[in-house]
Amino acid sequence: MRVIGLMSGTSYDAIEAAAADLTLDGDILRLRPLGHLSRPYPGDLRDLIAATLPPAATTVQAVCALDTGIGQAFAAAARHALHELCDGSADLVVSHGQTMHHWVEDGTVRGTLQLGQPAWIAEATGLPVVSDLRSRDVAAGGQGAPLVAMTDTLLLRALPGTPAALNLGGIANVTVVAPGTDPLAFDTGPANALLDAAVRHFTAGAAAYDEDGRRAAAGRTDPDLLAFLLNDPYYRRPAPKSTGKEHFHLPYLQRALDAVATPRPDDVLATLTRLTAATVADACRGHGVTELVVSGGGVRNPELMRTITEELPGVPVRSSDALGLPSDAKEALAFAVLGFLTVNGLPGTFPSGTGARRATLLGSITPGLLPLRPCGPAAQPPHLLRITH
Repeated sequence: MRVIGLMSGTSYDAIEAAAADLTLDGDILRLRPLGHLSRPYPGDLRDLIAATLPPAATTVQAVCALDTGIGQAFAAAARHALHELCDGSADLVVSHGQTMHHWVEDGTVRGTLQLGQPAWIAEATGLPVVSDLRSRDVAAGGQGAPLVAMTDTLLLRALPGTPAALNLGGIANVTVVAPGTDPLAFDTGPANALLDAAVRHFTAGAAAYDEDGRRAAAGRTDPDLLAFLLNDPYYRRPAPKSTGKEHFHLPYLQRALDAVATPRPDDVLATLTRLTAATVADACRGHGVTELVVSGGGVRNPELMRTITEELPGVPVRSSDALGLPSDAKEALAFAVLGFLTVNGLPGTFPSGTGARRATLLGSITPGLLPLRPCGPAAQPPHLLRITH
């Protein structure tokens, strides 16, 4: 089955599209990447997303405009992927949409909202669309995140020791696969969320991120600010757990800067980089991780990668590219896998990864131009993921 996965993370800078041929061969899921592309959000739509994200107030009209605008932007990305990556032929589109709110109270997820009306994608491509993949897990008592854990687990099971996968998006999440135990997955805390917010703040919007981590590399970690940030109760909560930009945002950072005098913006960026590295390393040490496989936008930040390596002496740190899974496309491919599992009647979560009562089928299906022809239930779920080329 040829599947297109669409993803826009908590950094909301662009829509990532990736295509793959997926085949279930016994308990082995074979994935052949067909390429990936990135489509920036139109400037006005990105501005509306930024203006609507918590803790900002909003209106139902703005939510409706976002649902339509994001859906249309995802539809354009899907159409490009269909023609540029798939030669005009595919079977399914899987859309994560744009997370606008992840509602967490006292560690319990009450709801999650991803906007981007899938009807626009189905109309633009003629293909069926699997969307809204997080809500079913939340309804089953889970965190609804991190959903990349299924793909991570299938990939890491072939590695020795206790490997972990780390995704560095707006929020950092890890999946730990220890021998003889169920996989564990959780959000460790902010990755790019606070860094990007700080850069926008310090540059009055002239820059969106710390390119190549240069400003952080020019600064020094402020121990008082780091200690203040590490005192957040989130880090002490047991896994499974999840968080988002409704918690780690600019006002959150400003409260910290008001409480702890920090002399230079570059020192703030160095401290935030160290915060991500320290919380990731703490999570890895707590679960005996012997190897770390990294993906996501943070891979392109050499200072962040250097700091994570420094915080984890003796633990090899490498990109998922080394295992054949493109780090830039990893999340979009992970959602392609989840949609493939759904249409094959297979669950897309591990209860140990999200805290749900049971593993569930994920998402809702929007028909394409032709009548839906669901696959028969697969004989067994996959145990391993093999990347072919």
